[in-house]
Amino acid sequence: MRQFSFFFSLAAIGWLTSCSGPVSVGEVNLDNWKSDRDGCKGLRMNEIEAFKAAKNNFLGADNQALIKTLGRPDRVELVDKSQSFFFYFIEPSGDCEGVESKKEPLRVLFRMNAISKVSEVTITTLNP
Repeated sequence: MRQFSFFFSLAAIGWLTSCSGPVSVGEVNLDNWKSDRDGCKGLRMNEIEAFKAAKNNFLGADNQALIKTLGRPDRVELVDKSQSFFFYFIEPSGDCEGVESKKEPLRVLFRMNAISKVSEVTITTLNP
């Protein structure tokens, strides 16, 4: 009976922690962020300072919390079985209509570890 209650407690804790809620982003206007796919409208650029202030809030969040907060990533790159990257473009990407960029656009890069938790948040023009 004691083992049953121990396993039941573990299962309850696992169930409660598996549901991810959105991450607190402070002053970032999430409506602007989500409506600016690939950075085409330039709305995310207006949110960059607020995002810089809140970016460390994402560390340790899982991929579902990230998607609930910022919307579907503009690009996902799987590096190997142990990590992947989520990209959210700040400047217009090459996928925007009428945009021909000669340099890599500014983006927010989320490094996801093997258990789909954010291990690094970088604002950069470099590819991983």
